[in-house]
Amino acid sequence: MIIQTQYTYEKTWTDTKEEDLLKIIEEEVGDADPKGTLGYVKEAIDNAKVITVGTCRFRMKQ
Repeated sequence: MIIQTQYTYEKTWTDTKEEDLLKIIEEEVGDADPKGTLGYVKEAIDNAKVITVGTCRFRMKQ
């Protein structure tokens, strides 16, 4: 599964590695569990949805 990210102020989607996804999520949610949040994001985008966490959007590569 290739996950793409896009900050709200960006216009293009970027392919993102899992380690970078964890860093992004940690920055956005602070003390919450980044691995748990990433698991939720993966589950949600599996249904062709775009999920927003803080100022970053996540989707599966189309």
